Amino acid sequence: MTTVLERLRGADPVFSVEFFPPRNDDEERLLWRTIRELEPLDPAYVSVTYGAGGSRRDRTIRTTGRVATETTLLPVAHLTAVDHSIAELRNVIGWYASVGVRNILAIRGDPPGDVNGEWVPHPLGLSYAEELVRLVRELGDFCVGVAASPYGHPRSTDLATDTEHLVRKLRAGADYAIAQLFFDADDFLRLRDRVAARGCDALLVPGVMPLTTIRTFTKAVELAGVPAPTRVVSRLLRWEHDAPSFRKAGIDLATELCADLLAESVPSLHFYTLNRSKATREVVSRLGLVRARV
Repeated sequence: MTTVLERLRGADPVFSVEFFPPRNDDEERLLWRTIRELEPLDPAYVSVTYGAGGSRRDRTIRTTGRVATETTLLPVAHLTAVDHSIAELRNVIGWYASVGVRNILAIRGDPPGDVNGEWVPHPLGLSYAEELVRLVRELGDFCVGVAASPYGHPRSTDLATDTEHLVRKLRAGADYAIAQLFFDADDFLRLRDRVAARGCDALLVPGVMPLTTIRTFTKAVELAGVPAPTRVVSRLLRWEHDAPSFRKAGIDLATELCADLLAESVPSLHFYTLNRSKATREVVSRLGLVRARV
């Protein structure tokens, strides 16, 4: 079994990619074209989200299984506690194991329908990602990841409390954490420092999205949960009505952000692809992260 940790602890920095589950057959074909385009670049691992509020979990589970059985890629299975009983969670984890998936990203998840709505646990389910980590660990030899928020989770009262929750997830058995989007390398590095200051040496992986269109820029601000810095806004929106120049500026920003992170000994970069491959391929090529398979 290959684990995410094994891929992240190599001599050279690597990258990984994340997809969202397709909503229909046309999107599924697009996703698989993207997967095949990225496969020769040998990403450290690939993952497929559950969709907002777990709304497309069946396609997520099916797609993750196909990655495991039909490609040379290492799949990471997303798993959330949203609307799942413990028995259902056990079944999903068992199914992943049966198709050879031994890397799981354990996330509590957002309320279905309204990501900012009140969290109501399943009456027979779990309330916290920390509990989900423990459940996965109890059921087999899995490598487990969790989510991290450089600016703090929207429901956290302050960064200190948010960091403590992250460290508890890691100490519950998680091997690494993937950070949500941010705009400055220092924002991620300060998160890394906060975790280290609590005596936790788990690997943290920064999440990056190349800002190639107004749509991706808007999505990045939504995922980050904070306004973009003035320098980013001014650099991008000067090209608001010039799509090719906007895209070039966005690729340049992503490449510079990643270079800053790599200079600080970050072992891996995690790209939110929006199910497209071209921008990610451009950035990792510029950074020299593309390597031949051996």
